[in-house]
Amino acid sequence: MVKITKVYTRLGDQGETHLAAGLRVKKSSLRIKAIGEVDELNSFLGWSIQVLKTETNLQALLLLMRQIQQELFNLGSQLAVLPSYRRANTPIIQMKDIERLEQEIDQYNEELSNLTSFILPGGGEVSTRLHITRSVCRRAEREILSLAEAEPLEETIIVYLNRLSDWLFVMARYVALKMGESETLWQV
Repeated sequence: MVKITKVYTRLGDQGETHLAAGLRVKKSSLRIKAIGEVDELNSFLGWSIQVLKTETNLQALLLLMRQIQQELFNLGSQLAVLPSYRRANTPIIQMKDIERLEQEIDQYNEELSNLTSFILPGGGEVSTRLHITRSVCRRAEREILSLAEAEPLEETIIVYLNRLSDWLFVMARYVALKMGESETLWQV
């Protein structure tokens, strides 16, 4: 269990921070950038959750999104603790997490109409927030791909974020449908 007793430590004042197990790295390192992108993604997901709290017909989705927030913290932990320093109980993204996302995508997508064109981000307040969150997820994925090009990284991290962006797309569409909001198709 993590125990935070002091918010500031002054250890980062010179542009460095430490990973779990005490390894010092520059705040501009690819790994710290990737961790930051995952943190931002989690924050945007929390922003989406806030507007769902009052939607009684979408409480099941709210619970799924809170589960994903937990998994994003696990992913951040996986990035912050190098494999050689991990304990048996270090939380990491597993194939079962990816498989669950796929099942949820399929389940919710069944209720949606087939697309005949790309859709423009929108579809009401909640749907728009989910589209923004999806875009942030894609950015996090790109940053993690840059990290994976520089050093070994578990494939589950990349696959999870790729699947999560698909999940967010489907849920943005699902929310628009359930809230009676229309989607705007890209006009070619």
